[in-house]
Amino acid sequence: MSTKIDARGLSCPQPVLMTLDEIKTGNTNEIEILVDTETSKENVSRSATSQGWEVKNVSEDGDEYTITIKKG
Repeated sequence: MSTKIDARGLSCPQPVLMTLDEIKTGNTNEIEILVDTETSKENVSRSATSQGWEVKNVSEDGDEYTITIKKG
């Protein structure tokens, strides 16, 4: 079961907090997070890793990033 979080247009720490909130629900083993800044991409990836999740993929489309994390 995969969940998608659209955090485009939001500045940090909002994308990180949204990701951590979803991780805490325990309802999914995979999350896709959409962000639109390099800073958000780095911070979301770092916070997910610190929670024991693995960054499976980061894809870039213009100014947008899709981060796929999986429960490790």
